[in-house]
Amino acid sequence: MQKAWLYEEYGPKEVLTFGDFPIPTPTKNQLLIKVRAAALNPIDFKLRNKPLAPLDFPVVPGCDMSGTVVEKHDQATRFNIGDDVYGNIQDFNAKGKLKQLGSLAQYVVVAEELVAKKPKNVSFEEAASLPVAVQTAIEAFKAGGFQEGGSVFIVGGAGGVGSMAVQLAKHVYRACLVGASTSGGKLDFVKALGADKVVDYTKIRYREIQDKYDLVIDTVGDSTNSYVVGKEYAPIVDITWPPSNPRAIHSSLTVSGEILEKLNPFLESGKVKAVIDPNGPYHLCDVSKAFEYLETGRAKGKVVISPF
Repeated sequence: MQKAWLYEEYGPKEVLTFGDFPIPTPTKNQLLIKVRAAALNPIDFKLRNKPLAPLDFPVVPGCDMSGTVVEKHDQATRFNIGDDVYGNIQDFNAKGKLKQLGSLAQYVVVAEELVAKKPKNVSFEEAASLPVAVQTAIEAFKAGGFQEGGSVFIVGGAGGVGSMAVQLAKHVYRACLVGASTSGGKLDFVKALGADKVVDYTKIRYREIQDKYDLVIDTVGDSTNSYVVGKEYAPIVDITWPPSNPRAIHSSLTVSGEILEKLNPFLESGKVKAVIDPNGPYHLCDVSKAFEYLETGRAKGKVVISPF
């Protein structure tokens, strides 16, 4: 048995308990990972609050993780025992139910194609913060048909997905102009990530922004108001569901270790950096507090859990 956070009914964070859960055995192409760090995402508490997808109780929440391979099935050939890896262990596009054992546990099993080798210059905490945010941001650029040299405006540039989207726009997609919105205390932070122009949405209405962009990526569900910063026929990509604007394209994510492997050179060079909320990392014993903070919507970057 191992220690894990789990819930046996839908509801608020109070339904979470810290208890025992069986250590799984890898099958087919799976790896058994000793978890070193994990990160929380809004989908984790949304699934707990409301059954958006079929779940078998008890459920261990969590998608993002980093850790060390301690066992593997004979059919798993991409990694060796002792390798440090990271990834999103929940393949939301796979048929059937989501994994009952999420990443808020001491050990998890995951299909080897969903993870990538952790860059040596990236800590376990930093690596755990990346997968869902990176995969979601990349899918948003793909859904919007973004072309190198175009301009993009990111709604919610300080959040988990937004902070990665700003960096990807600047350093990976090489946008000619990166705009973003955030609240007043985070303006300098978003500029430091690579945004050319940052507006305080609490003081400036989107209709007052003079620049018009080739793509708008909404990470917070405010496309009803923010769409006006796009050019006349610019795509509006909303990562929330349902999109707040009928015109918006909904973007989910493709879960793949290959996506992370392509990002690794940018992480190794320091062009793209993990963004961890300064209130963390939270200890594994404090997951309930971490969820409470995440659900305020005030996080700057990702809420990370470590050590395990």
